Order: sequence, then structure tokens, then C-alpha cells
Amino acid sequence: MASWALELLGFSLSLLGLIGTLIATILPHWWRSAHVGTNIITAVAYVKGLWMECVWHSTGVYQCQAHRSQLALPADLRAARAMMVTSCLLSVLAAAIAVVGMRCTRCAEGSPAKASIAGSGGIGFIGAGLLCLVPVSWSTSDIVMDFYNPTLPAGMKYEIGQALYLGFVSSTLTMLGGALLGASCLGEEPPFPPHSGSGPGASKGNHAPSLTSASHSGYRLSDYV
Repeated sequence: MASWALELLGFSLSLLGLIGTLIATILPHWWRSAHVGTNIITAVAYVKGLWMECVWHSTGVYQCQAHRSQLALPADLRAARAMMVTSCLLSVLAAAIAVVGMRCTRCAEGSPAKASIAGSGGIGFIGAGLLCLVPVSWSTSDIVMDFYNPTLPAGMKYEIGQALYLGFVSSTLTMLGGALLGASCLGEEPPFPPHSGSGPGASKGNHAPSLTSASHSGYRLSDYV
């Protein structure tokens, strides 16, 4: 019963991590303009993401424009795109594999490899969490280094956006859920040993010799009376 609860908890956390990773991939709030310098009150705020750049005006107007040229993008941005998309796809594949191997489903029921399938799904979730963690950590490190770079103008500095915080939380949930799925696989109960010495099988195997078998052995029961 405890292993079932561990599987469900791990699968739920991994699904939450998948949803958070997908939202962090789509949101444009990876980089947001830093209000530093002598004049911190600005009429325009900029946010950038993997797929688009947005401008927020003090009048309430919010405009976004997608990155049109793929080849003109920096190499780190293209790598972050690829890793985040791969993380989402790997999480979906791991979820499908975990559903097949979980004890609460009827897929592959009775198969000795059912627990191993669930463990494979957990490993897939851990890999997906790592793929999400790498670009998020990479982008955060670049933002912090540029922010404290004295040679960089204040207008070109950015701060950590909300999508990066969401990416950290999502990758942690995904890896934690995958680890719980793997732990539930290791805690599988061994099959029941065959009954011996008692029960219907024992009564059939240890029954007293019948009259017919006694008579065929060369002795008659009347000789012992």
C-alpha cells in the first residue's frame, strides 16, 4: 500500500513539474529590464523570452513580437530553446511509460517487468528535470554576471524574470517525482512462495495410502487384523 502511495505522489509531482516546465518555456518573462541608474522611473519596461520580446508601457499597453529570424539568434538562446522543448517531450514520454508501469493501472498487469517500466518512467522524469535545469541555471548566471558588470551600460542590464523562478521549481518537482517513482520500484514486494506442509496442496500430496494401493503392494489388510 505504501508503494502505491509513493508511486502516485511521484507521478503527481512529475506532472506538476511538466506543466510548470511547459509554462516556463512559453512565457516571455525570462529577462526583464532592470530599473537601475539615476532615474529608476521609466515609462517602458522590456521582457524577453525564448520565443518573443515584449514591451510594457506605463499607459497599460502591452506589445509582443516573436523572434522572426532563427539564424540571427544567439547560440545560447537556441540551445535553451532546444533543451526546454526536449525536456517537455521527454516528460510526456516518461509520463506515458510510468502509467504503463504503475501498480494502480491495468496496463501490463501480471507482467514481471511492470515495476521496471515504472522505474524507467522515473528515470525519464529525472532526465527531463535536468534538461530544464541546465538552461534555466545558465540564463540566470548570465543575467547576474551582466548585472554586476561595471562596463555594461545600465540600459542594457536585465534582472531575473518570473519564468526562470518557475523553471527552477518545475525542474525540482520533476526530478523529485522521478526519484520517488524509482524508489517505489525498488520497494516492490517479492512474489509469494509456494505453500508447503499445509493447505490443499499439502493434503493432496501427503494423503494416506488408499485401499487399492495397499492391496497392490502385495499385502492384504486382513493380514493385519
